[in-house]
Amino acid sequence: MGEGSDGGRDSRPPREVAAAHDPESSESRGNRSSSESSAPGEQTGGTAPATGPAPQNGAVTDDHDTYSLYQRGLQLLENGSAAAAAQLLERAALAEPDSRSVLEALARAQFDAGRYAAAARNFRRIVEASPADDYAQFGLGLALARTGDPAAAAEHLALAAAMQPHVRHYTDALRSVRATLSARSRLREESSD
Repeated sequence: MGEGSDGGRDSRPPREVAAAHDPESSESRGNRSSSESSAPGEQTGGTAPATGPAPQNGAVTDDHDTYSLYQRGLQLLENGSAAAAAQLLERAALAEPDSRSVLEALARAQFDAGRYAAAARNFRRIVEASPADDYAQFGLGLALARTGDPAAAAEHLALAAAMQPHVRHYTDALRSVRATLSARSRLREESSD
């Protein structure tokens, strides 16, 4: 997200932000090698075509469009344009609603854009499909914490930390949420006295 007068968010409409950061623009088109990794089940045949204007209903017309939206969304997310990334990734998720990769990228973009409830919904979809996904458990826990539900957050963060106890940011997040729960409990006890 670019720094600006509106609290750090880019003030341009999301489509303009997406166009300004489009890695498939005419300057960079053709620079992607066919050996780059692709989405599961997707074959690369060299350079992906640039996507045209979105259909009126927001639907994606083919697999290349979906993959292009996914790649562009990831690039925007890496460049700090989370809101624009979420917009593209939402379109990709409409076309591929069961794609774990698309859902994770969308949830990350929504989280980074401050859309915590939406991020929690998408991380929850991944967790429901794959309960052993430690990163999805972690993302869901963080999103729930940001929505003001530290008890539910602690449950998912504890699962992530139990699955990967050596991942410090999992255990740090769990410790932080548990401290919040403890502080709230003390405040309730003090106010009831």
